[in-house]
Amino acid sequence: MSFHCETENGETILSNVAYANNFWLRLKGLLGKKSITPQQGLLIEPCNSVHSLGMKFPIAVIYLSKDNQILHVIPEMQPGKLGPLIRKSRRVLECHPAALPADLKIDTHLRFIAHV
Repeated sequence: MSFHCETENGETILSNVAYANNFWLRLKGLLGKKSITPQQGLLIEPCNSVHSLGMKFPIAVIYLSKDNQILHVIPEMQPGKLGPLIRKSRRVLECHPAALPADLKIDTHLRFIAHV
């Protein structure tokens, strides 16, 4: 399953978001990938903490509540790092750092529209 991600005002952030919603998909995450494009992302659920151990490229990390409200943003997590534990987070969106809009703010809501 994949999604299109946009802000609450309709601005497209990502056009191709994969969904990691089981143990194996969450475990693998983006490991093994050489890179991602600015239009790709990975929505991990349930999730309240991530790492970039073993990764080959930096990622942006957006921690989201159960209703997709932005709780915390890491604009550029370098490979080999541990992200913080955000207790209220229900899901995490990982993407290319260039995909983050400059005006993305905490408390903004994101929408995920399934590709049919």
